Amino acid sequence: MDLNEDRVVFAMCTRICLCVLCGLPAAGKSTLAQAVTSHTAQRGWRSVVISYDDLIPGEAFNVEEVEDEEDIPRSQTQTKWKLHRQAVLQCVEQFLQSPPELGQLPPSIYQINSDAWSRLLHAAQVCGTSVGSSQVYPSPLARPPPPLVILLDDNFYYPSMRYEVYQLARKHSVGFCQVYIHCPVELCVRRNQLRPQPLPSNVIVEMAKRMEPPNPQRNTWEQNSVTLDSKDHFTVEYIQRLVKVISTALENPLSPVLDNTEQKEADRQRCVSSVVHQADQACRRLVSQAMQGAREHHLPPERMRSLAAHFNESKIRFLQDLRKQVLHSLPLTQGESVDVERVVNRAVDVFNKEKQEIIERDLPPYDIIHDTENEG
Repeated sequence: MDLNEDRVVFAMCTRICLCVLCGLPAAGKSTLAQAVTSHTAQRGWRSVVISYDDLIPGEAFNVEEVEDEEDIPRSQTQTKWKLHRQAVLQCVEQFLQSPPELGQLPPSIYQINSDAWSRLLHAAQVCGTSVGSSQVYPSPLARPPPPLVILLDDNFYYPSMRYEVYQLARKHSVGFCQVYIHCPVELCVRRNQLRPQPLPSNVIVEMAKRMEPPNPQRNTWEQNSVTLDSKDHFTVEYIQRLVKVISTALENPLSPVLDNTEQKEADRQRCVSSVVHQADQACRRLVSQAMQGAREHHLPPERMRSLAAHFNESKIRFLQDLRKQVLHSLPLTQGESVDVERVVNRAVDVFNKEKQEIIERDLPPYDIIHDTENEG
């Protein structure tokens, strides 16, 4: 068979599911992946775990400290990190489309750990033969091989990260599902401290603030998702719930979108919602800090209520304007990307200035407040 024939037979004879495992560091994703692998093996399925931590070098997550932020923009570090994530997806795509060449990394890979990838491939089985094997693929008329479950183990805290996997599944007509491993941030921090190479606790705390779990009500593409609580041990019932979701994905592979005009508009709306949601969370924190400052300076209750109302009106108006501006400025051309975090940071800077203007307009200087209280 030539390469194209191999790909056709591979697609016809193998049922595949891309399963996204998302959650905070130390939430229990790797433990769950091992449990699922064992359970699926009992069902006669094959599975392989793609751990982003194993494939992406540690230095990709380091943020360089510089005296002048303009010397090395924050977006440059984020771009480097995103390139590594895209490289992992390139590897997964190579896995899906070129089974005879699975032992080789795609040509434009951005510093992926080749040893880890080789070990991963060695553990996987494709159509009943070892990955990279020279054996001929079985006829599609023969007994079909067991399903293949590809577990993607990473934090995936933004929907946009998970959506990239969904797009890949749709492009190659394979199944897609998600599992969100919920765990209190305090427990994640404690578990993390027990690891040989723990992350800084503030990294986990900050990620918890940004975490956006699967939301089937808002994102239709996240319908096939399940949430599991890892506060205690994963029970057999939990594993069975996840396997049921995987089974549904295997039985219902996605179809490529032929006319993507409607899909691109949906993508733009989804991106806008993500920006507004993150900006809303950041604005709430700014307002909370401002209200706490006013409370510490013993502002009278009626003034506190007035201040809160002004902040709320300003935030609502700001978010409405932000939605319109972002939707208007989003790229329409396929392939263009949006740095959501950068857009959010710029927007929050604008709101922070509005917040300061409200404080300066509506409140007397704090020393005047104290003088008035002392006179009373």
